[in-house]
Amino acid sequence: MFTGIIEEAGIIQSITGNNIVVKCSTVLEDTKCGDSIAVNGVCLTVTKLEQGCFTADISPETSKVTTLSELRAGDYVNLERALKLSDRLGGHIVSGHIDTTGKLAALKKINGFFELTFNFNKQYRKYTANKGSIALNGISLTIAQSGDDFVTIAIIPHTYDMTALKHLKIGDNVNIEFDILAKYVEKNLLSTDNSSITVNFLERNGFV
Repeated sequence: MFTGIIEEAGIIQSITGNNIVVKCSTVLEDTKCGDSIAVNGVCLTVTKLEQGCFTADISPETSKVTTLSELRAGDYVNLERALKLSDRLGGHIVSGHIDTTGKLAALKKINGFFELTFNFNKQYRKYTANKGSIALNGISLTIAQSGDDFVTIAIIPHTYDMTALKHLKIGDNVNIEFDILAKYVEKNLLSTDNSSITVNFLERNGFV
């Protein structure tokens, strides 16, 4: 489990169809083989530790449903170690299990701040809401505007500078994980029991 608060931007040292080697520093502190590290939002298991880098395996399924297969040596990636129960939950609950990928469609710089728009398959629009949470390449972000097949994110300079966001170009793909709370609400609404949580209930109380 993660929070979406990126600890550092690492650099891909090498990547094949089966594993990835990432050069980094901060996330190696107290890390041992078997620990989980989110790489661009994808939860991976550390299989090897060397001076200044770690290795993790990439399964065929992970390659298929994420953007990891698009990475090349020299690319920057967002890194976060798994959450400790004693840590502050600075972002939101992020599982590291990617729902889909999206594409950077627009990027604007406004008075030092940044506004990024990402397109994705409209079947996922039910999981987005204005001021709701979303994880893009592992970063916990707040949705400024949501539409049928896009979200726009307003980003402060610190987040832009301290993550791999600053290396994204128009047309680049990103990993998307939607808020797990939205998924549980959907499951409840679709259940066959007589749940008191309905669409009307959510509307009356300002959730949708």
